[in-house]
Amino acid sequence: MNILITGCNGQLGNEMQILEKDYPMHTFYNTDVAELDITDASAIDRFVQENNIDGIVNCAAYTAVDKAESNVELCTMLNSTAPGYLASAIGKRGGWLIQISTDYVFDGTGHIPYTPDMPTCPNSVYGTTKLNGEKAAQAACPNTMIIRTAWLYSTFGNNFVKTMLRLGKEKSELGVIFDQIGTPTYAHDLAIAIMTAIDKGVVPGIYHFSNEGVISWYDFTKAIHRIAGINTCKVKPLHTSEYPTPAARPHYSVLDKTKLKETYGIEIPYWEESLEVCIGKLEGEN
Repeated sequence: MNILITGCNGQLGNEMQILEKDYPMHTFYNTDVAELDITDASAIDRFVQENNIDGIVNCAAYTAVDKAESNVELCTMLNSTAPGYLASAIGKRGGWLIQISTDYVFDGTGHIPYTPDMPTCPNSVYGTTKLNGEKAAQAACPNTMIIRTAWLYSTFGNNFVKTMLRLGKEKSELGVIFDQIGTPTYAHDLAIAIMTAIDKGVVPGIYHFSNEGVISWYDFTKAIHRIAGINTCKVKPLHTSEYPTPAARPHYSVLDKTKLKETYGIEIPYWEESLEVCIGKLEGEN
């Protein structure tokens, strides 16, 4: 197959590229904004037709959650409109789309893991635009697979793990929110799940993926520092109210992965195991 990867310079896009060598039967077209502007419908149509694209993995998104509150137009173009353009272009060829979405489509007031069929209720610009992107993609291409994920990190780009490693080494004390609960996702593990779906055949529908387990941001930070051997920084728990942000965060965003695991026979690693792998890579580079 000829497969288009958008957002190839991001965390997930970079992890996808690492795995591509294991799938020599496919030709991958790795693009970012310099190679393909996904807000330009005609450019997408042209690219998909000229390269005989069979499937698209859309890793591109506007992910600056707080900036989205005051940058609604750009966020909407990237998160809502562009997925519709991609879906329309590949739909004309009878191909498939894998659209990456987010736990922010839920308001986070629940207390049991969110299944893909639970009612959505975003309470931020970011969450709203991502949900609209899901709907636009599904409307334009019946062969669309939505994968919602949460708390994404990797060795690439800017993310919570890298920030906590840096602050842990720079500061003697750090306050981190303890009353927001979820599960981290190592982008490498998500990339493996995506490749497995492509390999076994894309089954349309909405799925959830994160690593296994449940944790707060505070506990996540403590684990990051412990694994990295950082013991000179005291981590203090904060209430969400003590750390106001422009965008509301879900207090509870644990995702139920049963559907994805049963559909594709995937075993998902425990969050701490994957964190150890990522920190090992990061610390090995330094």
